[in-house]
Amino acid sequence: MPEKIYIGVAWPYASGPSHLGQIAGSILPADIFARFHRMKGNEVLMVSGSDEHGTPITIKAEQENKTPKELAHHYHNIFVDVWQKLGITFDLFTSTETENHAQVAQDIFLTLLKNGYIYKESMKQPYCAKCNRFLPDRYVEGKCPHCGFEPARGDQCDSCGRPLNPWELINPHCRVCGGAPEFKDSEHFMLKLSAFQERLQAWVNNQKHWRPTVINATQRYLNEGLKDRAISRDIEWGVPLPLPGYDGKRLYVWFEAVIGYLSASKEWAAKQGDPDKWQPFWHGGTKSYYFIGKDNIPFHTLIWPAILLGYDKGLNLPYDVPSNEFLTIEGKKVSTSRNWAVWAPDYLSRYDPDPLRYLLTANMPETGDTDFSWREYVRRNNDELVATYGNLANRVLTFVYKNYDGAVPVPGEYDARSQEILKKVADTFAKMDELLSACHFKEAIWAAMTLAQEGNRYLDEKSPWKLIKQDKQAAATPLYVTIVVISALRTMFYPFLPFSSQKLSEYLGFDSNIEADGWKLRMPQPGQKLVMPKPLFLKLEDKIIEEETARIGKPSY
Repeated sequence: MPEKIYIGVAWPYASGPSHLGQIAGSILPADIFARFHRMKGNEVLMVSGSDEHGTPITIKAEQENKTPKELAHHYHNIFVDVWQKLGITFDLFTSTETENHAQVAQDIFLTLLKNGYIYKESMKQPYCAKCNRFLPDRYVEGKCPHCGFEPARGDQCDSCGRPLNPWELINPHCRVCGGAPEFKDSEHFMLKLSAFQERLQAWVNNQKHWRPTVINATQRYLNEGLKDRAISRDIEWGVPLPLPGYDGKRLYVWFEAVIGYLSASKEWAAKQGDPDKWQPFWHGGTKSYYFIGKDNIPFHTLIWPAILLGYDKGLNLPYDVPSNEFLTIEGKKVSTSRNWAVWAPDYLSRYDPDPLRYLLTANMPETGDTDFSWREYVRRNNDELVATYGNLANRVLTFVYKNYDGAVPVPGEYDARSQEILKKVADTFAKMDELLSACHFKEAIWAAMTLAQEGNRYLDEKSPWKLIKQDKQAAATPLYVTIVVISALRTMFYPFLPFSSQKLSEYLGFDSNIEADGWKLRMPQPGQKLVMPKPLFLKLEDKIIEEETARIGKPSY
């Protein structure tokens, strides 16, 4: 029976274009997972959006002499363009600047307040006398009191990942003018996280399927004891507090951004013409998956579940939070401020999407940090996509097209080796099904490439280009078996490489899209008309390694 699968994807800040680290961390794995489940016949809802609020937006807007709205909308449109070109299949990619999102966030705030999980407290807030204003957390930088990293931000340390408050920083200073802030009393609203300690601990103890990084990071916070956190800030950009007398305050971005998973689901339902259509994805046995980077773990395994528990509407807690580690670039940590990144719009202006999707999946940082290098990109493209998978498809289909009247040949009796290959196809489908269901994308794509390698070995062993000179019918059998392998590969690679898979499907003469065929082998029919193939992938010259590496660190967007 078909399942319902909810997929929430981390909301990127609309303060700059997306880079490969963000795509490998959350965007691409979510799309692979969604495509796989749609092929299985499951009903999928995958949502995300631009995080258009918070200090990253206001800081960048001030630097570019724009309003926060102008800046955020600009980068939101770039996101949408990149997702389309990269083949990311969101059911809805929205933003936190919609009226719908504000209403849902404010409703949750008021409900938590009514239920006793939000309270007011006067707290010290950094105030910059030179700038003559209270400073939002990210406007304050200093040394992390836990690991010594500098500059740590006033909301979180980028090195150890711990959430911070500005007053905890050692030697804090204003990011704008460099002056030392003074701390003044300001009344704010606090989320009573401490009230959820026991319930969250019991829930987390049952999440045996979570990745070790996720469970370890979550348990660390629980072991230290959950602390109440402010959910309002002195800032003029964001979702207003739905209470009179607080015009200069907004909901803190980390609080309202996670609510976007629910508000986006409701917006999607309204756009479908059925305002209640979101509910089956949030109730009952539906499994919800949240694809994020490791710096966002506590927000999705503790804070968002606490908000859902306090909201008390029977909404599902996360089933899995398959957080990825970080992707470095040429051995260095991504730094958007220093332009040490490979920007997605820049990449897509020169290269095809599938080779990037392949490399980022084959090198996905699922259990530890991994590195992107242009040398590895060229090597994998040329050795694996071109020489292994693409070559198998192109040489077989071209040979068959020319020698069998442009149609799939009629096979004879299968020998033991041919039966072994067909069993390998079935075994690979089963193995990949298990791996993809458990969000092990790196292993899954390698299983498909291993089948392509085996197909090449089989073809070389049988040498149909030699057989055909003596017995055309004898050559037809290994050619047909290899076409079966190729048909399987177009399905197996589809979640990862949708564009080339669809082209291959057309070359094979199939008249429906791959997703409609489902997660199973579609046997080519003898006599089925083929389309004269073209290479699935382009071989890249080594010179681009030096050219592209030299571009890193230089402003592109």
